[in-house]
Amino acid sequence: MLSRIAYAFRETWASFRRNLTLTAAAVLTSAVSLLLVGVTFLVQRGFDNLLVRWKGDVQLIVFMTPDATTENVAYVDGVIRSQPNVIDVNKLSYLDKPASYAEAQQLFAGDPTMLSLLTPETIPTQFKIVSLTDDSALLRSLADQYRILPKVQGVSLAEDEFEVISTLSGFVRTVTIVMSLVLLAVAVTLIWNTIRTAMFARRREIEVMKLVGATNWFIRIPFMLEGLLHGLIGGVLSCGGLWGLNRAWESGVAGFKPGTGVSSLVVPSGYVSGVMILLLAIGALAGAIGSGIAASRFLDV
Repeated sequence: MLSRIAYAFRETWASFRRNLTLTAAAVLTSAVSLLLVGVTFLVQRGFDNLLVRWKGDVQLIVFMTPDATTENVAYVDGVIRSQPNVIDVNKLSYLDKPASYAEAQQLFAGDPTMLSLLTPETIPTQFKIVSLTDDSALLRSLADQYRILPKVQGVSLAEDEFEVISTLSGFVRTVTIVMSLVLLAVAVTLIWNTIRTAMFARRREIEVMKLVGATNWFIRIPFMLEGLLHGLIGGVLSCGGLWGLNRAWESGVAGFKPGTGVSSLVVPSGYVSGVMILLLAIGALAGAIGSGIAASRFLDV
C-alpha cells in the first residue's frame, strides 16, 4: 500500500515538472477565478450588513438619545401611533438598548473600532417604522416632524440607502459571479488539457503498464491527483489574495469616521475564514473534475 502511495506522488511530481507552463497557467487561472468567488461572498456579506436594519419593510428609523427616559420614549411612541393612516402601527417596533446593541454587533461585525465605542448603556434606542404609503415627500415630511421631538437623536430613511445599495449589490454580485464562473470553467479546461497532454506524453509508458497488468485506476490516480493539486494550489493562492485584499480594505476603512455606512462593509474575520475553506473545497473539486474527465477519456492512448 505504501509503495503505491509513494508511486502516485512520485509520478504526480514528475508530471508537474514535465508540464510546468501548462501547470502554471491552470493554477493561476484557478486562483483568479476562486479569488473572484471569494470577493463575491465578501462583498455580498458587506451589503447584507448595510441592509440589516431595513429588514421587514422598515422605511423609517427614529433614533432616541441614550439618555432618553421612559416618558420620552412613550411620548414619541404616542406621536408615531397617532398617525394610523400613514403608519402601520401593527408593525411598529421599538428596540431597547440590549436589542439595539445586538443589532449593532451584526451591523458593525467587522469594525472593532466602532464596536469599542458602543456599549449597551450608551447606544441609542430606536423605533422601526413601516409606513402604509410609498409617497417619498410624505415620508420625508414625517421624518422632519420626528426630528424635532424631544430626545430624538436622528431619523433615517430607507430610500436614502436601500435603492443605491440594492442596485450596486446586484450589479457587483452579477458581474463577479459571471466572471468567476467563466474563469472557473477555463481553469477546469486548462486542467483537463494539462492532464491530457501529460497522458499523451507518457502513452508508451501507459501501454507498457497495461501489458504488465496495471489496472486502469492504478494508472489514473497519479493524473487525477495532479489535477486535484492544481485546483488546491490555486485555492491556496486565492486564499492568500483574499486575505490580503480584506486586510487592505480594513485598513482603508479605518480612515473613515466611525459609524459611517462604509464601516458596515467590513466583514468579520470568522466569515473570511469560512470563505477561504470554501475556496479550497471548490478548487479541489474543480481540479478533480477536470483531471477525472481527462484521465477517464484519454486513458486509451
